[in-house]
Amino acid sequence: MAKPELTTPPQRHNAEGNERAVGVEIEFGDLSLDATTDVLLKFLERHCDNCEVSAQGRYEKTIQGDAAGDWVIEFDYSYLKKMGREQEQDDFRAAAEKSLAWVAESVVPVEVVSPPLPLSRLAEVENLMDDLRAAGARGSSDSLAYAFGMQLNPELPRLDSDTIMAHIKAFLCLYDWLLARINPDISRRISNYIDPFPNEYLQLALNSDYWPDLETLMDDYLKHNPTRNRALDMLPLFRHLDADKLVAAVDSKLVKARPTFHYRLPGCEIHDPNWGLHSVWNDWIKVEQLAANKELLDNCGQAFLKNHSKLFSSFGKQWLQQLEQDYLPQLDERTKKK
Repeated sequence: MAKPELTTPPQRHNAEGNERAVGVEIEFGDLSLDATTDVLLKFLERHCDNCEVSAQGRYEKTIQGDAAGDWVIEFDYSYLKKMGREQEQDDFRAAAEKSLAWVAESVVPVEVVSPPLPLSRLAEVENLMDDLRAAGARGSSDSLAYAFGMQLNPELPRLDSDTIMAHIKAFLCLYDWLLARINPDISRRISNYIDPFPNEYLQLALNSDYWPDLETLMDDYLKHNPTRNRALDMLPLFRHLDADKLVAAVDSKLVKARPTFHYRLPGCEIHDPNWGLHSVWNDWIKVEQLAANKELLDNCGQAFLKNHSKLFSSFGKQWLQQLEQDYLPQLDERTKKK
């Protein structure tokens, strides 16, 4: 059965008029680093005549030659990667690394990190996931020990404060719907990777009068969210915009500067043939569609705050019903008219 097509975002180009780019990060288990590299090399044959593989250590590889940039395959465990870069080890250190790698292989994912791919190439990632699945890659719900994710890094259409704030507001409005759609398995739910935004920030950000300048936007966000562990992580963008401010506010060793959102919510279900990039991307585009409709966004934000303040336990269910009845159909209708 053919998979759904990827939805086109409301804005395909950035402020310079270039096609927007999207980075994709895919975590999975049951496939070795070398086997993953082989799959990726075969996949990239159409994009580089002479793809070259380099190794930064025993648990990190890079494939060079794609015009979009380098592809990275790595064991997603910082300490083990650090050990893997050591050229010389005594017997004790080598044995410790071997034991640690053996244990980690059952719970730590191999991760494929794409370069920023133009939107016109994004559908190719669907084919890559099919190839990885065929080779034996397994996703998060395949084991209680797994908490694997699939993360998107969509380039912003504009880097002004109104564009950034509109997307944050839209994401906060749609968070419960996205969570219900994704339905993370228990191992991912109990991790802190995708913590929700705190109530104080919800109340501030969704206020209809809250359209701050860029400095205030960043200050307020970092005050309430001084962490990478948010379902929509803004720290890479903030480091790109003002590295000094970001470094002063949070532990930034793992934050890479990028002119993108970092959408961390989805798990990876790569072993399921009905799951794919479309499962994640098409839901994300609802956020972009809502952000692009300021009147609907304001109405949605006010409705959220009105219902959220009632403090009843069934808020989530009732809010989902209201979204699906009053707001999401308008996004679908707007898309059909284009």
